[in-house]
Amino acid sequence: MKHKVAAVQMNSGMDVAENLTHTERLISQVARLGARLVVLPECFAAFAASDMLAIGQGEQTNEGPIRSFLAEQARTHKIWLVAGSIPYFPEGQTDDRCLASCFVYNDQGEEVARYDKIHLFDVNVDDSKGSYRESKEFLPGKHLVVIDTPFGRVAPVICYDLRFPEIFRKLAEQHVDIFCIPSAFTAVTGAAHWETLVKARAIENFSYVIAANQTGMHGDKRETHGHSMIVDPWGQAIASTTKGEAVILADIDLQKVKQIRDQMPSLSHRCPYELAVIKK
Repeated sequence: MKHKVAAVQMNSGMDVAENLTHTERLISQVARLGARLVVLPECFAAFAASDMLAIGQGEQTNEGPIRSFLAEQARTHKIWLVAGSIPYFPEGQTDDRCLASCFVYNDQGEEVARYDKIHLFDVNVDDSKGSYRESKEFLPGKHLVVIDTPFGRVAPVICYDLRFPEIFRKLAEQHVDIFCIPSAFTAVTGAAHWETLVKARAIENFSYVIAANQTGMHGDKRETHGHSMIVDPWGQAIASTTKGEAVILADIDLQKVKQIRDQMPSLSHRCPYELAVIKK
């Protein structure tokens, strides 16, 4: 059985209300086109906002403005929604940093899961911003999440997590069919590595990948890569876009996941081994 899925590509800014207006329009668009599973990009509701902590504190319960908006969208359009990432400050937390959290909603608008970004983007990039230090505002997550859905087993990971194949393999051991990757890859790193990494994660684990990216210039001088894509378990892009705000849709078929894994069962061919370091 085939299922229609979608990735939403946005150029989010610092204004939450404005971002949510854009998000609602794009979700409505893909829902009208028949999407039943929708993935939003990282930071869809607040990109480089100066008040991340305040935003995160306002989302401590599911009655927060962003979380209640997401639940309403999922319920209204009867979609499963993998909601990018938002700043989330758990009640009782003593550290003054938020988690970068991806909330997942079923088609009844129920919040069924939360994944907190594990790998934080603390790097130097040869672009107009130069230095990125996510750990100044965010704490790393500690848990991977697998969700049983009508579309198979789904696992969200976020942006920089894409560079760490070991977490994908850990998830693949739990028979994940679809990796959802909300992202905000920079223009520089995206041009060099985005497509290669997305396809590699699909091929290594024989899973679908839905990679929804931010695009264009943002208020903090950051430029993001765009080029959102949906990749099948054989590593073929079955939907993609370039730059600019966009939506992409594709039909996925879980039988294809099973067929490829049966024909090439490399996930079950891993062998124990020891490592020898030879010093001269």
